[in-house]
Amino acid sequence: MLKVKHISFGYTKNKTVLENFNFTLKEGEHLCIMGESGCGKSTLLKIIYGLLDLQKGTIFWKENQVLGPKKYLVPGMDFFKYVAQDFDLMPYISVSENIKKHLSRFYPEESEKRTQELLEVIEMKAFENTKVKNLSGGQKQRVAIARALAKEPELLLLDEPFGQIDNFKKNSLRRRLFAYLKEKNIACIVATHDKNDALSFADRLIVIRHQKIIANDSPKEIYHNPKKKYIAALFDDVNEITIDGKTHLFYPHQIKIVENSDKKAIVLNAYFKGAYWLIEADFKNTTIYFNSVKPFNNKKEVALSFLDK
Repeated sequence: MLKVKHISFGYTKNKTVLENFNFTLKEGEHLCIMGESGCGKSTLLKIIYGLLDLQKGTIFWKENQVLGPKKYLVPGMDFFKYVAQDFDLMPYISVSENIKKHLSRFYPEESEKRTQELLEVIEMKAFENTKVKNLSGGQKQRVAIARALAKEPELLLLDEPFGQIDNFKKNSLRRRLFAYLKEKNIACIVATHDKNDALSFADRLIVIRHQKIIANDSPKEIYHNPKKKYIAALFDDVNEITIDGKTHLFYPHQIKIVENSDKKAIVLNAYFKGAYWLIEADFKNTTIYFNSVKPFNNKKEVALSFLDK
């Protein structure tokens, strides 16, 4: 469906933001883009939507080439929808009116049914008659998503879609939204910092660093076999430890406290995480982190076992 071939882009001639990007996206597939702030995630979404002109390469959706402002007076592909971080909503009309904005006025019953359906998806039924200017940032973000879905795009582009939404709402909204997209077979690309967007809901994950794609695989494969410390650090605290002359990457849950071991660490701090404690310790003059069911006093020596690599 989507074919991104050898694309490169920079806002100036001397500063490249994306270099030689290649990937594809199948119909109904969900792709997550991860990387540190400023790595080019948002820029990539804008390019795919057609808001920026490429320096090199091509983008096709089916047989249609995606072109930027130099080609179209009003940039943006009709069969895509892009939800940016600034939302671009109409503040002085209601939530339901914002969603209906792009629906046909000739079929009011269908328009109303579609609006009610999307209000359920974003869990905003109680606010349908509230003016957008009176909503919180997280609520506006949810309305922006619903408005983008109003005409059922073939591809939905989401830039940090849950960044302003409270945690207790975020989890249920994720489940509702991504289940809805799968039901409607709508392809989706999400740019995010949040590992939960990738691990729980993405079919494929791309990691960007230094203007290049450094990982492109299933979230499960990338999580379990990160090639670089930078990649592993996107998911959790990560420990880089040398054992028998070989360097390994360990997540905190891959280090266990045992009764006896020649591998000793000195506890520095214990952080309560709810279901467990995150222990900070010194191991051979290196600070490491591991999980524990109980805290330990500072300076206590503990024996450790590392998951086989």
